[in-house]
Amino acid sequence: MIETYFQPLPHGITLSCRAAGDRGRPVLMFLHGFPEAAFVWDFLLEHFARAENGGYRCIAPNLRGFEQSSAPTEVSAYRPKHLVQDIAALIAVETKDQGGQLACLVAHDWGGAAAWNLANQLPHLARQLVIINSPHPGTFLRELKTNPAQQASSAYMNFLIRPDAEKLLAQDDYRRLWEFLTNTKDGAHPASWLTDEVKAQYRKVWDAGLTGGCNLYRASPLRPPRPEDPAAAAVDLPHDMLTVKLPTLVIWALDDIALPPVLIEGLDKYVEHLTLHTVPDATHWIVHEKPQLVAQYIASFLRPSLLSN
Repeated sequence: MIETYFQPLPHGITLSCRAAGDRGRPVLMFLHGFPEAAFVWDFLLEHFARAENGGYRCIAPNLRGFEQSSAPTEVSAYRPKHLVQDIAALIAVETKDQGGQLACLVAHDWGGAAAWNLANQLPHLARQLVIINSPHPGTFLRELKTNPAQQASSAYMNFLIRPDAEKLLAQDDYRRLWEFLTNTKDGAHPASWLTDEVKAQYRKVWDAGLTGGCNLYRASPLRPPRPEDPAAAAVDLPHDMLTVKLPTLVIWALDDIALPPVLIEGLDKYVEHLTLHTVPDATHWIVHEKPQLVAQYIASFLRPSLLSN
């Protein structure tokens, strides 16, 4: 059973959340991406809340600017440091009976951008990290600077920073967003998961507003350079801002047309304790396409930690 609630945070942001499982249990937190929302995690929330799968308290917040969470108007309010602040504050609230620490932080897409940063800056807030098709900032910056193929794959980011992006995305019943969810390499992955029920969930989220999601792209320089905008070409990140010492599982769908497998090359230079699973015949939307497999990989990753207690 999924419950929904609003969680006010000390710095004035309120996050709308979805959750399953009893309070007081070890906490798994799930962070979504764009153009998604917390509902995409419902299968995993209910799965890991069951006693036979660990009996966790499972929480998925809507990031700031999404669904009914607070939506600051300033673009600067969507910089990664503010997402990290939100998640850190939510962790403090939700783990007050767990020593202030998540059992695991699970993240996809833009949620992963926040999770990578949190794992680097505030590693004491989680015991483990799971990343699903969300590029590490070190490998992503490398490819955006040097790889024309990645620059082409990420060209959509420069569309999403346009001042009229929200208006264009909403045209023709969100035609561009449906294409974003269904376009796959050579049409090899028909989106059978995108049922009328799931479409209705997406429409509800998009009807609530698209500006927050677009502002994530506007606030970040990690996008392909253009003649009038150096973007990633002007960014240099010191190695100590990129290292992750938490035990980390990366699940990578190999048919992601925006985030190709080159982004996991060299990942071990940044992640000290890395477990990597690559998944053929899956796209960026693997959480929808193969939820049972994702659950299986996460469960196997969590199990050694549980056995050590």
